[in-house]
Amino acid sequence: MNEIKSFFAQLEDRARAVNSLLCVGLDPRADTADELRAECRRLVEATASYALAFKPNSAFFEAHGADGMRVLREVIASIPKDIPVILDAKRGDIGNTSEAYAQAAFEILGAHALTVNPYLGGESLGAFMDRADRGIFVLCKTSNPGADEFQSLTVDGSKQLYEVVAERAQKWNTKNNVGLVVGATYPEAIARVRELAPDLWFLVPGVGAQGGDLKQTLEAGLRDDGLGLIINASRSIAHAANPGDEAKRLRDMSFRGARSATRNLVEWPQRFLAASPLGMTELANDLLESGCVRFGKFTLKSGKVSPIYLDLRRLVSHPQIMRRVAKLYAKKLKELEFDRITGLPYAALPIGTAISLEMNRPLIYPRREVKEYGTKATIEGDYNAGETAVVIDDLATTGDTKIESIQKLEAAGLKVKDVVVLIDREQGAKEMLAKAGYKFHAVATLRELLNEWRDSGAITHEQFDEVIKLLNT
Repeated sequence: MNEIKSFFAQLEDRARAVNSLLCVGLDPRADTADELRAECRRLVEATASYALAFKPNSAFFEAHGADGMRVLREVIASIPKDIPVILDAKRGDIGNTSEAYAQAAFEILGAHALTVNPYLGGESLGAFMDRADRGIFVLCKTSNPGADEFQSLTVDGSKQLYEVVAERAQKWNTKNNVGLVVGATYPEAIARVRELAPDLWFLVPGVGAQGGDLKQTLEAGLRDDGLGLIINASRSIAHAANPGDEAKRLRDMSFRGARSATRNLVEWPQRFLAASPLGMTELANDLLESGCVRFGKFTLKSGKVSPIYLDLRRLVSHPQIMRRVAKLYAKKLKELEFDRITGLPYAALPIGTAISLEMNRPLIYPRREVKEYGTKATIEGDYNAGETAVVIDDLATTGDTKIESIQKLEAAGLKVKDVVVLIDREQGAKEMLAKAGYKFHAVATLRELLNEWRDSGAITHEQFDEVIKLLNT
């Protein structure tokens, strides 16, 4: 017997199949049921190639009585079987009533998912969540101007009501079929909800006619795998001169992502989706966006002129990027055994803090100058002699400074086996550390990043060759 695939597993299959995060809303304004049918079929035929999902709004069909509901069922049935249909009906009630709503939406009308209202509590949503192959989107932070009247009320003296809903939804998602409705008109709320519900899919209304900004929405809400957002567009597509062209444009903009969109919509390679949660492409884009890497002519401390300049201290001004960088480090660190994270002053201290928060592991750091007063500490933070410290730094060139810091840690009774950096400049650090008895790990090499920047058009072939020449000297 084949295992039932969860609703969001089906949704992710569709997202990857058509490179789309676009949901086409079906909000037909028509005088007759026949006109409803014609308008919806016109939109479905024009946009199906680009749609991750379709979202018919039940109200516009209900307004036409029995004929309208019959058309709604026909429209849902006419949508290609591999495209999920999210019925926008905002249901939510107690016991048998919710069971009847679920039967109507999933069995009678044939929808794959439903928008629901959590105001009656989690028990009112049980009937909608029972089937793993059917999904729900819980109203959390909606896009309408009056949303804050209730959704931003303070609960327990600290959290806003929509934040509590996000936390509860994360817990309800035991069958991978619970998502949230979060409006694009509140990008700060999207970012907050993503922190509270890192795994969930968000159905995002409000882009386009309601004034929501697509770039801000993507930056605030994308999951680390580049998915997790369903960008809904209704009027902007339905009222376009060519709905198919408009759907394609929005599909391209939404799926390529905010960082790629700022670079003339450079498309994410398919390997990004098939790879680990955070890929080389996103890291390369993040480093450019934050100004941590620059190309030109730069005089280094040694007096040499370099065609590239790396400055990861700038990450402190880009919290979203810092969070993603911490996740990249965490993936490497999960393969290692250690008791304490050790950030090296100064660039790696904020990075180490972000990693500590990401992994919930304690942080210490060696002082550059011995403290001449108070405790006269050489190592700041709590630790015990005999514990293992993993050393974190931003870059690695030759490895000299790493060994100096390791010696301070070992003098304090700590053990060091591994050193982890974000970027290896491949100029001898790995070999020097290995000779001293330490294992070296890098999230990325500079050559790997250079390949990404060249392939995306961020740098020219001449710039690429200049930096490679520098690395080879």
